[in-house]
Amino acid sequence: MVYFHNLNPVLLHISSLEIRYYGLFYIVGLLIAYFYLKHQIKTKNLALTYNDLLDYIIYLTIGIILGGRLFYIIVYDLKYYLANPMSIIAIWHGGMAFHGALLGIIIASLIFCKKKKINFYTLADHVVIPASIALALGRIGNFINGELYGRQVSLSYPLAVDFGDGIARHPSQLYESAKNLIIFAVLFPLRKSNLKPGALFWLFITMYGMLRFIVEFFRMPDSQLGFILFGLSMGQLLTVIMVIVGGIMLFKVQKIKY
Repeated sequence: MVYFHNLNPVLLHISSLEIRYYGLFYIVGLLIAYFYLKHQIKTKNLALTYNDLLDYIIYLTIGIILGGRLFYIIVYDLKYYLANPMSIIAIWHGGMAFHGALLGIIIASLIFCKKKKINFYTLADHVVIPASIALALGRIGNFINGELYGRQVSLSYPLAVDFGDGIARHPSQLYESAKNLIIFAVLFPLRKSNLKPGALFWLFITMYGMLRFIVEFFRMPDSQLGFILFGLSMGQLLTVIMVIVGGIMLFKVQKIKY
C-alpha cells in the first residue's frame, strides 16, 4: 500500500510569517545540543562555563547556517541561485547541505576553542552525540517538506510513498533519519569508554560517511546534478572523502598500528 504524502510543511502562520517544521527542527536540535552540553559542564566532563556554552551555541548556529547554505549554493545549485539571488536567504524552504554545515561547525568550533583555550577534540567528542539526534530530526523535516525523496520502488513495497508525482518511492529521508539514530546508538555508550580524544569525533565522521553512502542508493540524486561519476551521486562522492579521512584520523588519534 502506497502512502500519499500530503503533509503541510507549515506548522502555523503568524500574519505573513510562516513557522515551518524544518526550521523548528533546527531550533530543537540546537536546544538538544545546549542541554546535553550543559549537563556535561554540570558533571565536570566539559571545562566550560554556562556563559561559554551560550556563546558556543551562537557559534554553532552561525556555522551551521552559513556553512550549510553556502556549500549547497556553490556545490549543488550555483546556477539557480545566481539567477535568483533573493532565494539565497530562504533557508526555510530547504537547501542546506550537511557537508557544508559540518565544515561550518568545525570551523566555528576551532575558532571558539582557540578563543577559550580548550582542546578541539574534547569539545567535538561531546558535540557529535547530540548532533546525531539533531540530524535525525532534520531528515524528518526533509520528509515533511517532501524533498530529497527516494528512488522508484514497487507498489507492493510496504514503505512506499507517493510524494505527489504519481510514483511510488523509497522514503529515503526516513532511512537517513534512522541512520543518524544508529550513529547515536553507537556513540552514546562509547562516551564513557577509554577512547583517546578525537576518537568519537572521527568515528562519527567515518560512520556517517559509510552509512550515508549506502542510503544514497535509495535516494534520488539532485535533479540539477544527476549522477556525477561512476553512477554515484554528489552525496556519495563527498561521503567517500569522509570515510577515507575519518578512517585515517581514527587510526591516528587512537594510535592503532596498521
